[in-house]
Amino acid sequence: MSKSDDKNLIARCIKGDRQAFEALLIQYEKPVFNAAYRMLNNRDDASDVTQTVFLKVYENFASFDPSCRFFSWVYRITLNESINWLGKRNRLEPLQHEAADDAGGPEQEVESAKLSADVQAALMTLSTDYRTVIILKHFLGCSYMEISDVLEIPEKTVRSRLYSARQILKDAIGEAGNY
Repeated sequence: MSKSDDKNLIARCIKGDRQAFEALLIQYEKPVFNAAYRMLNNRDDASDVTQTVFLKVYENFASFDPSCRFFSWVYRITLNESINWLGKRNRLEPLQHEAADDAGGPEQEVESAKLSADVQAALMTLSTDYRTVIILKHFLGCSYMEISDVLEIPEKTVRSRLYSARQILKDAIGEAGNY
């Protein structure tokens, strides 16, 4: 969906068009959930945060700045809600790993599951600032400029945080599994 499509839908939402809101919800629900899940490491919490995000989006359409991208606005709300949720929860839970692809044999599945668990565990040890840039870049595929927009920080800061976060992750994953 393009930026102009988003703006058209938002304008319709402000006028009370529920179908326009549903279209935005369909477009952004999965990416919002994925971002929240990567921040919280818990499906139920991510689902709750996703609902809260869309309630806030719906209630605050009038405050949306049309010069910004809707993508940046909704992700900023998602990250803020996830950080607030982490503050309330104030604990980390072990990874709930899902089955790996059936293409490999059992040994490959075990190795893939271990690597996935090690990556998620290492990700959860990062500070919120570092975890956020890693999630936006590597799990959501955002560009440096998009991350800069979402987090409202200079692009140089994004690059610096990514470099530092990658180094920490590399060391943590290496220690966890000798990869």
